[in-house]
Amino acid sequence: MSVGDGTSLVPFLKYVCRLASAHVSHYDEQRTKGDVLGKATEVLEREHQVIQRAVAVMARIVEQLELKHSIDADILRELIRFMREFGDQCHHGKEESYLFPLLENKGVPPTGCPLAALKGEHVKGRQLTDDLAAAAVVYIANQENGRVHLIETLQGLIILYPAHIWKEEYLLFPMTGKVLSVNDDELLMQQFTVAESGLGLNAHGTYEALVDDLMRRVGECPQCSMEKLPR
Repeated sequence: MSVGDGTSLVPFLKYVCRLASAHVSHYDEQRTKGDVLGKATEVLEREHQVIQRAVAVMARIVEQLELKHSIDADILRELIRFMREFGDQCHHGKEESYLFPLLENKGVPPTGCPLAALKGEHVKGRQLTDDLAAAAVVYIANQENGRVHLIETLQGLIILYPAHIWKEEYLLFPMTGKVLSVNDDELLMQQFTVAESGLGLNAHGTYEALVDDLMRRVGECPQCSMEKLPR
C-alpha cells in the first residue's frame, strides 16, 4: 500500500482509535467493579484490548507522519518493545504454547480453519514488527528518508491486528468454549500464570501502563498543538 493512498485509510484509523477508547472504558469499568477475569479466553480477550490500544497509538503516529510531524525516537522504541514482549511473547506465546496444542489434542485440525490461519498471522505479525524496528532505525537516523517506509510498515500492522483479533474472538474463542472442559480451562489458567511470571511482576499492569503512556505522549504532539493555534 503506497503512502499516496494513505488518505483512504483515515476513516479506518479513526475507527481503530474509537474502538480502542471504547475497550479502555469497558475494562476500566470492570476494574472499578472489582471483576476478576477467570476463563482463559477472557484473559486473552483482555490482552486483545491492550493490543488494540497499541494499534490506536500506531494510527495516531501514522496521522502525524502523514503531516510530516516529527515522532520521538523513544516512542517508536517503546512501541516496538511492547509488540515484541506483550503482543508476541506474552499473548501469542500463550496461544501457541498452550491453547493451540490443547485444541489440537482435542481434535481441532492444526492445518484447518481457524488455527492454521491464526498461526500464519502470528508469523506475519512478527515479520511486520521486525520490519517496524528496521524502519524505525532508518527514520531515527534520517526522518525524511525513513518516513515513507515507516508509514507503510505501521499501516501493515494496523490492518493486520483488528482482523486477526476478530477471527480469534468470533471464531476461535467460541469454538474453544465448546471443545474444552472446565478442567482444561483451569489448566490453561495455571499455564498462563507461569507464562506471565517470565515477564516480571504484574506484567499486565506494566504493559497496560506502557500503552497508556504511549497514547498520552502521541496525544501531546507539539506540532499538532501549534497547528491548532489561531493564525
